[in-house]
Amino acid sequence: MESRKLLAFDIDGTILDSNKRPLASTIEALQTLRDAGHFVTLATGRSRYLAETVIRELDFENYILCNGSAAFLNHQQVFKETLATDSLQQLIEFCQELKIDTSLIHLDSSKRLSSFDMEKMEEAMTSFGSHASELGYLNEKDDVYQALAYYDQSFDAMFDGQYPGLNFVRWHEKCVDVVPENGSKARTILAMADRLEISREDIIGFGDGLNDREMLREVGMGVAMGNALEIVKQDADLVTKDNNSDGIWHALQELKLI
Repeated sequence: MESRKLLAFDIDGTILDSNKRPLASTIEALQTLRDAGHFVTLATGRSRYLAETVIRELDFENYILCNGSAAFLNHQQVFKETLATDSLQQLIEFCQELKIDTSLIHLDSSKRLSSFDMEKMEEAMTSFGSHASELGYLNEKDDVYQALAYYDQSFDAMFDGQYPGLNFVRWHEKCVDVVPENGSKARTILAMADRLEISREDIIGFGDGLNDREMLREVGMGVAMGNALEIVKQDADLVTKDNNSDGIWHALQELKLI
């Protein structure tokens, strides 16, 4: 009997096509995997409120959110790691000095802390069908799973490795995710697999973005979508067709899972 697989799917550029909709072949593939007894989960940089439409429409009961900072099994939260408050405060103050906008991401809401460059924020957020958050403030009682800092690669050296407990993961040319140190989709997927007693070699990850690179490297079979950046494809074991051309279906056929 074939071993049970854990299959983890990114949302943007993977589960969704360029029109931000799932292809019919993807919907069918997900159901086929579930019917065969495999474990299917989302693995996204989105928070719950930004992923809820996909969760509901595609019947996901399991989902990894905020680049691995939160994980849910059967809609129950089983993993939580929030940002270190002291380092986050220092980061925000430094960004304010440089006039770099930041946003704080909670499970079910977000807020931006500044309005230095609304055009830059909108460009990044509309790239996956969202918008810049409403203006707010840092409340130390709130759980912050992730933050956004809107800067390009020319600023990377000023941030990477400079804030204890924080890691910076680029997902857009003008924005990075700020996540807990050592936090990632990959780590949480591996922890979930361990919980389910599924071996690493039986984990398959699908993605297209820079924040999927570690996942594609660390799982047993990393599948890059045809629309992924070349640097992302280099980290994959398999490159399939793009997200508009039944890429998930074709990969699963090649892997003999459907």
